[in-house]
Amino acid sequence: MGKVINLVADIGGTNIRLGIANSISNVEHLTVFQCAKYDGLADVVRHYLDSLSIEGDITVNACFAIACPVENDLIKMTNLPWSFSKSALKKELKLNKFILINDYTAIAHAVPYLSDDQKVQVGRGKAVKDKPISICGPGTGLGVANVIPDHNKWISIGGEGGHVDFGPVNDTEIGILQQLSKKYHHVSYEQLLSGLGLEQIFQSLNAMDKKDVQQLSAKEITEKALSGTCPLCEKTLNVFCQVLGSFAGNLALTFGSYGGVYIAGGIVPRFIDFVKESNFRSRFEEKGRLSDFNFTIPTFVITEAQPGILGASAYLYQDNEEEL
Repeated sequence: MGKVINLVADIGGTNIRLGIANSISNVEHLTVFQCAKYDGLADVVRHYLDSLSIEGDITVNACFAIACPVENDLIKMTNLPWSFSKSALKKELKLNKFILINDYTAIAHAVPYLSDDQKVQVGRGKAVKDKPISICGPGTGLGVANVIPDHNKWISIGGEGGHVDFGPVNDTEIGILQQLSKKYHHVSYEQLLSGLGLEQIFQSLNAMDKKDVQQLSAKEITEKALSGTCPLCEKTLNVFCQVLGSFAGNLALTFGSYGGVYIAGGIVPRFIDFVKESNFRSRFEEKGRLSDFNFTIPTFVITEAQPGILGASAYLYQDNEEEL
């Protein structure tokens, strides 16, 4: 049978990361490739495996996390002109096992294995072992996932939670909803909790206050808010944190997330201190008669740089163990 290697990957629209998992938390030879330089996924994987110069026969078990739907055999990436058949790719690369999972499924499976160095707690609460965990992540969109324990393994439950109706809780947010309703027939939480969402909060507040401030990108809004050089940017980021707190609190209520609610994505880790000083946590807890329900549930920001790789590794090792 030769040497068995566990190949893991995190595939985005710009980069693909590949590594060899020796255990769930030990991934070696982690390499980043620019997707645009390759014609397709098979080319990148073949190049990577050849670069390892592994002698003798190898058996490859693979689990890849990818930022697009994975239910069908034919995969078409959302932000990259790559398409492939899962079954054909497995055959072409001579893989013993090939598992393709959504990127948020991977993040969900990573969360139970995060150390204290890979996350930051915001506010009070203590995670209860072997209880459901929820994850939401503002980024290009608003990803949502959950994991529940089942004996010695974790089962992920996905969905499109970022697209539920936005529910304002004060006059400012009602005003933002009114502004966005001029643009969209359906205003979801993703329209506020994403990179575009930051810009749309800023634009809405600008229109409501009749300030006519120059339009800014999400990056510029964040930078000016953190530097204290733009009051409207500060207000925008505060609204973002408050709405995120409400949304995360809704997840906790819906799923009974006594294992914690985790914030993923590329936006929030840039301003963790700001989140801590904001009303994020109070809004997480403010649920009327059910406020006590959320009071003890902890909230965390994921700071691990490669949660997709960690999650793919965790998913693959769990699948390997199920076969034993």
